[in-house]
Amino acid sequence: MDNTTVSQHSDAGLEEVRIRLCDEFASITGADTAVAQCYLAENDWDVERALNSFFEADTKAVSDEFEDLPDNSATSKMSSKQSSLTENVDCIDLTGDDTPCSSSTTVPEVTEGPTAQGQGGDDAGKLSLLTWNVDGLDTVNLGERARGLCSYLVLYTPDVVFLQELIPPYVQYLKKRAVSYTIIEGNEDGYFTGIMLKKSRVKLLKSEIISYPTTRMLRNLLVAQVSFSGQELCLMTSHLESCKEQAKERMTQLKTVLKRMSEAPDNVTVLFGGDTNLRDAEVTKVGGLPAGVCDVWECLGEQEHCRYTWDTKANSNKGVRYVSRCRFDRVYLRPAREGPRVAPEHMTLVGLEKLDCGRYTSDHWGIYCGFSLGSRD
Repeated sequence: MDNTTVSQHSDAGLEEVRIRLCDEFASITGADTAVAQCYLAENDWDVERALNSFFEADTKAVSDEFEDLPDNSATSKMSSKQSSLTENVDCIDLTGDDTPCSSSTTVPEVTEGPTAQGQGGDDAGKLSLLTWNVDGLDTVNLGERARGLCSYLVLYTPDVVFLQELIPPYVQYLKKRAVSYTIIEGNEDGYFTGIMLKKSRVKLLKSEIISYPTTRMLRNLLVAQVSFSGQELCLMTSHLESCKEQAKERMTQLKTVLKRMSEAPDNVTVLFGGDTNLRDAEVTKVGGLPAGVCDVWECLGEQEHCRYTWDTKANSNKGVRYVSRCRFDRVYLRPAREGPRVAPEHMTLVGLEKLDCGRYTSDHWGIYCGFSLGSRD
């Protein structure tokens, strides 16, 4: 992020510049205007210093909340359909103690042997993916909402998890609870993305962070090269620039993502998922998706039940009065051009159940989808 100060804008009206800086601070942190003014004024209207000060204070408060959270408390009230599902599936070890699942339904603990879910058998040729903006910047009930995420990890046991809007205490909590996963972080400070890989199924080869040079919201592209079922995959996640007025920067970031996907080696399958904040018109403006890259939701027939991942009509976490329904969260696939072919099989939204605190796991719904690995013929 540029070190933006009011002094760098001597030609602009002071009030106009400060209003813009407040809007920028608020769009990144989710704070209201009064909080933005306070932090900016205390830091000589330097956005980067103000953000660092905000995140340092907020991180300490959230860390205290996670430390005070009981290990064995119930997290979420799942629907009867979900509860019946958990009675018949194995679950990953999220706690390291005698309570492997944070939901109110008791489920058996997973083993690392060949009979565990996802080991051998019909699951050998299947890949499951969960992508979710977990809204770590909203610190209200964050500890319980993090436990809500863990409940869905138990229910679905995805091979790959893409997360956006993580903050350090959230990641530390996941490292403690989700011990069956390797966790890759897109940054160490502020808020960032992350990738989780099921250790028994996915082997990390290497990872890298690709910067967006002109971002003003601390955004980047997190990439992981992995091995899965004898195939090399390139996994990507990002949180593209937010807000309608940032369309130009968002499209620039999208071009970076699509370029990386297109340039991957022919024998590598590429999967991208994240909170893109995209409007369909913006995808059209960048020339659409490149040849060979598909939007998984579109490939699966544009099913209405999983169209809107940001839906203030159904999700009350933000408490806004207006109705906004958008397909901000997306999954893109570029199958390998050589060797076995990866194809999308199904998609559904997750996180639609309220937790005991009366809020949802996030202000976004998560996307859970599955892929098959088969021959090219």
